[in-house]
Amino acid sequence: MDLSEDELVRAVSRLLSGSEPGVVVGLGDDAAVVEAGAGQLVLTTDLLVEGVHFERGSISAYDLGAKAVTVNVSDIAAMAASPRYALVAMGMPDAVEAAWVMELYGGMRDACAEYALSLVGGDTNRADLVVLSVAVVGEVAPGRAVVRSGARVGDRIAVTGSLGAAAGGLALSRLQAGRAAEALSQPWGRALIEALERPVARVGEAQVLARARASAMMDLSDGLTKDLSRLCDASGVGARVDLGAVPVSGPLASGAALLGVDARSLALSGGEDYELLVTMPADGVGPARDELQTGFGVDLSELGEITDGTGLTGVDADGREAVLEAAGWDHFAGG
Repeated sequence: MDLSEDELVRAVSRLLSGSEPGVVVGLGDDAAVVEAGAGQLVLTTDLLVEGVHFERGSISAYDLGAKAVTVNVSDIAAMAASPRYALVAMGMPDAVEAAWVMELYGGMRDACAEYALSLVGGDTNRADLVVLSVAVVGEVAPGRAVVRSGARVGDRIAVTGSLGAAAGGLALSRLQAGRAAEALSQPWGRALIEALERPVARVGEAQVLARARASAMMDLSDGLTKDLSRLCDASGVGARVDLGAVPVSGPLASGAALLGVDARSLALSGGEDYELLVTMPADGVGPARDELQTGFGVDLSELGEITDGTGLTGVDADGREAVLEAAGWDHFAGG
């Protein structure tokens, strides 16, 4: 590092300086002071570790910073809350240059601006690898948070957007150089890398789903089947999924042959999509779909229904039923 800690803090403070709504004391003091809202606070934090979640040589510092903020905002959105404030803690090796850190904070700054979020403080320290931890505080009207445990038998299951693109981007990043270059020369290849490195948090979309009487909701970070299984466990229910209704990413479908992957399998278990998984009464799906398409240009796909009992059941195009394995990312199993 070619700057001292105090010099780095001053440089970051200049980069992030500005008047933010609700911030009384921001960066540069022992702690931040913010105005309390009228609702309930929603808190989340996420940890990105070099060599586990990213490789410094394969993602720009700017995109890494933006992603670190966005994945936390996605958790806030999944509770039907609005993001308000963020804190960031970072560990880094001596070899990391100040310019890289400033680019990282530039990505965080711009992501915060996109989601009306104020970055109000944090900490830096020395570490063997880059470790980036972001915490976000959100706000929701009292009693209006949408949690995982509210799904009821008979509710419909739906997801926003399409699935599998981020997993396709990860598969692309692991290709040998020649095949990777071929993939990146195609629009679908560039779209897959963008999905992996620059996810979108569905903040406004979550508000639409909440108004449509969402009974349970979560963001898809570890794969559809694994996250749906978690939602069902929390709610004490089971799920029946129409496998043909799972919305496979178009770019993933286009590139599956070159990538050597099964597109539908990645859509079911790939992870890092950060789309919203939601359950709601059947009569809420149509109005929510129309509003999402009109207001955000985002699709809402109905996948199946919540059932009595436990576990996931998959139904194929011929109506055959089979146990659907809850596969996806596991941080401690390494995949």
